[in-house]
Amino acid sequence: MHSASPQARKGAEPSRWYLIQSKPRQGDRAEENLSNQGFQCFFPQVDVQALVGQRQVTRREPLFPGYLFIQLSEVADNWLPIRSTRGVQRLVTFADKPLPVADTIINAIRDRLAEPGSPRMLFQPGDKVRITEGAFANVEAIFERFNGEERVVLLMNLLHKTQQVCFPLRSVTRID
Repeated sequence: MHSASPQARKGAEPSRWYLIQSKPRQGDRAEENLSNQGFQCFFPQVDVQALVGQRQVTRREPLFPGYLFIQLSEVADNWLPIRSTRGVQRLVTFADKPLPVADTIINAIRDRLAEPGSPRMLFQPGDKVRITEGAFANVEAIFERFNGEERVVLLMNLLHKTQQVCFPLRSVTRID
């Protein structure tokens, strides 16, 4: 367990949220190990649709990949056990000092995640996409809708006219 400073034990300094950078793809591990040490953490995650093989699946992914929040009362006293925690890379600092994250930001993130809704879709209507294989490889189009689990309908400009064309889901990627 971590030990609080004498000031923190007297309640002189309230707990504040800080940002932790986790090691690549180890946010879950960092959260679990910090929680096991008695730290309060917040690792926001969302449901997203992804393409696995040729199937569309829903999975949980971090809202901020590589980052999680930790609540501390005295950063200097708590940093030593945090730094050596598996999955943690560093406490995020500005000008070599940890900067607290406002409670209003944490509460807004929690409120947004608590809203009912469907998973973040792999594609949204209007997204620009690129066809990755076949006769139309490297052609850009506009995503219109899903057509079953493994096909999509795209809008393409063919012969100076917008046409709806159906493609396998695996052959389409979003243009960021």
